[in-house]
Amino acid sequence: MSTTVETVSAAARTAPAAVIVAIDGPSGTGKSSTSKAVAAQLGLSYLDTGAQYRAITWWMLNNGIDVDDAAEIAMAAAKPFIVSGTDPSAPTITVDGEDASGPIRTQEVTSKVSAVSAVPEVRALITELQRTIAAEAERGIVVEGRDIGTTVLPDADIKIFLTASAAARAARRSGELKGSDLAATQEALVKRDAADSGRKTSPLAKAGDAVEVDTTDLTLTQVIECVVTLVGEKQAAK
Repeated sequence: MSTTVETVSAAARTAPAAVIVAIDGPSGTGKSSTSKAVAAQLGLSYLDTGAQYRAITWWMLNNGIDVDDAAEIAMAAAKPFIVSGTDPSAPTITVDGEDASGPIRTQEVTSKVSAVSAVPEVRALITELQRTIAAEAERGIVVEGRDIGTTVLPDADIKIFLTASAAARAARRSGELKGSDLAATQEALVKRDAADSGRKTSPLAKAGDAVEVDTTDLTLTQVIECVVTLVGEKQAAK
């Protein structure tokens, strides 16, 4: 998974109105649905960085790596070859050539991804991969995650931080996971928020220059319209 670190700058983009959009926020705020829709509407590439951390977690679970042992995770971090497709209408992710889009969404992966993604060696490798993908997006890209505006792409053209109440996020996630217990879902979300916000390396945080959008009382369509407007204004000013 090794690649050359590239600085994402205006010079790396060949399209006149190319724009790099960083969308951060905790689970259940609508990041994925919003990011994909915005990228599709504006003709931009799309990258789900969370899927990459899920992919490396899935690989480790499948290859007998003790995901509770940070040292063992660090030793294995560079072994899997992860490829992310950036078409917002059909994003893909493969690990060593195998389609991982379904397997990475299991509860087992979900329960372990925070621990794996907190290991500095993992974050360094995945961050390098994310920066390269963004630099190669000629028409621009929407990148969603938890540390995009603060760590991965601090020079992004526009940074957006989506928020929502824990109750609203749990309700949305329970709707996605048919038959799940609402209280348990909310407890799991709060626990993951704490883990992601409290990790030493690249914690979940709002960038100082990010625009915060509270999605608690907004429909998905309203959130998408808001973000498209913000990005459109930035493109017009470039």
